[in-house]
Amino acid sequence: MIVLILGLAMFLGIHSLRIFADDWRSARIRQWGEKGWMAFAGAVSLIGFILIIWGYGMARLSPIVIWYPPIWLHHVTALLSLLAFIILAAAFVPGNHIKAAVKHPMVIAVKAWAFGHLLANGMLADILLFGAFLVWSVLCFRSLRQRDQAQGSTVAAANLKGTAITVVAGLAGYLIFAFFLHEWLIGVPVK
Repeated sequence: MIVLILGLAMFLGIHSLRIFADDWRSARIRQWGEKGWMAFAGAVSLIGFILIIWGYGMARLSPIVIWYPPIWLHHVTALLSLLAFIILAAAFVPGNHIKAAVKHPMVIAVKAWAFGHLLANGMLADILLFGAFLVWSVLCFRSLRQRDQAQGSTVAAANLKGTAITVVAGLAGYLIFAFFLHEWLIGVPVK
């Protein structure tokens, strides 16, 4: 469990610097340059991500059950995951109504994914993994909204074509991941 926690601390920690230590982050960027900072942040993220995968895999070998979720929550998780994929696609497709409405679709997608998986998984490792991502996404979204208000940020105009592409891309991504990649990559079939 320590490896999982260390990985979460590294991965979410480096992604939380704009929330909790923006001045320190800005000082490192001035000191190392943009490329130097990106190399450092990328390395910490990658090491953290590898530790999350390794630690979660080890924790699943000796599971500690906290609660047994009812089967119907798996359907709620599937629905929230579908929404997460569509909202995630909105982060990359220009001119869509979803991004115009939520402003920060990637963080909202993480929030939906984490919340859904937290509902349907009752092992301690699951609660640590998905709970950490949920807490991070809530804090990050709040921080981003405050920054938007302070800077007067706006989102580009939306159109139906961008929204349609977003929905189709998100749906396709969800179907591919749910029915082909989830079991192969995660080791758990989508129920």
